[in-house]
Amino acid sequence: MKTALALLLALPLMLRAQDPPTTRPPADERRFHSEAVEALIEKVKADIADPETARTFGNCFPNTIDTTVFYSEENGVPDTYIITGDIDAMWLRDSSAQVNHYIPLAKDDDKLARMIEGLIRRQTRYILKDPYANAFYREDDKVGEWQRDLTDMQPGVHERKWELDSLTYCIRLAWKYWKATGDTAPFDETWLEAMQLAVDTMIVQQRKEGKGPYHFMRKTEWQTDTVPGAGYGNPWRPTGMICSTFRNSDDAALYLFNIPENLMAVVNLRRLAEMLDALHRKPALARTARELADEVEAAVKEHGIMEHPSETHGEIYAYEVDGFGNALFIDDAGLPSLVAVPYLGYGSIDDPVYQRTRAFALSDDNPYFFKGTAAEGTGSPHLARAGDGLIWPMGISSRALTTDDEAEIAKCIKMLVENTGGTGFMHEGFYKDDGSNYTRPWFAWSNSLFGEMIHDTWQHHRTVLTAGSSDASQPETGK
Repeated sequence: MKTALALLLALPLMLRAQDPPTTRPPADERRFHSEAVEALIEKVKADIADPETARTFGNCFPNTIDTTVFYSEENGVPDTYIITGDIDAMWLRDSSAQVNHYIPLAKDDDKLARMIEGLIRRQTRYILKDPYANAFYREDDKVGEWQRDLTDMQPGVHERKWELDSLTYCIRLAWKYWKATGDTAPFDETWLEAMQLAVDTMIVQQRKEGKGPYHFMRKTEWQTDTVPGAGYGNPWRPTGMICSTFRNSDDAALYLFNIPENLMAVVNLRRLAEMLDALHRKPALARTARELADEVEAAVKEHGIMEHPSETHGEIYAYEVDGFGNALFIDDAGLPSLVAVPYLGYGSIDDPVYQRTRAFALSDDNPYFFKGTAAEGTGSPHLARAGDGLIWPMGISSRALTTDDEAEIAKCIKMLVENTGGTGFMHEGFYKDDGSNYTRPWFAWSNSLFGEMIHDTWQHHRTVLTAGSSDASQPETGK
């Protein structure tokens, strides 16, 4: 009896010894190392019953620092350049999101904190270079494929697509870093100048007095890669919201007022004001940021909440509107999305408007929600195969991050882990009936969001992991 009991108690350790091997780069080939990150990975993995979930978390959580970080210091000042993965350029949005899950660890890991500080400093320089650009090169003399776009391209700019969330992600990163560490070193005069320019740019893009200076066209076969209206977008009527010529997917907007991007702006303009108050700097900018946030929020409530035409979902958030009463009712898996609004800091998952919107977004009434034999989830108009049922893992991760329903969380984890194509990593998209048919094998943001979601589950719904994601029910099929 004693021997049997000992074997029973030892069984979890025996199973752990048979875990699938990691597919992380060898330690000497990793771009950046953090003791705090490594310690957390082992801590969380020890509580994950399912070996493949544990392996996938262990691969994904450190993927950004393993493969995409270029860190240096000059005269003791940190500088961090972060690529997206398989594209050698730094997106303001992606780079912010790629390190979001590391920020809570930075207060206990000075090396990690300096890496994030370096990213804030580099983003600051990029905003001052061009607040309308979404992606940049490490070197100013690098010339990329979009250099001939019909817009005001600057040296060192990879792509100049005006996306409101680019600026708000930078504010989000700064605020979260400040809250986690208390460090104010990166928030110097240069940063203050960049924040002034960011807010000024948002005000200009309310387009109350004409088109403003930004325009963009591209010679391309892809209609979503260029902008109608001679580069200014489809017609709009000023509402108080901020125009975003492109979505976070880098696709041209149909209607210029993107609701999730504007709600994200509301949150982060208020965060910027909070920071400025605490730093005792630029009180006029703090006041302007608050006033702009209030105006945008009121405009979203007036123009962005509409009755869904099916009459089955009631009043929900539209995805885009134009101020004339026209609305686009979809959701896109890229963040900010409608499903991800509470994750990004606006409102509550219990808000009735959000719950109705979420139900719509995760239903067949959303033309980019797909159900297949392998998984169900939201895709994006961004991909040529989107209409064929290409699901984005980021959409499934954000779904898990915006619910307290443990069965739903377990289902999301199961779908993600079972659809890596055997790689143990997240991808940009995978086919609804076949997880081995995927796009972008090296997409760090998707890996980071999955890692963050597992860590969040470990913190708030640990029994989902200790029970094993294999206990989750099978996803519904498209029959």
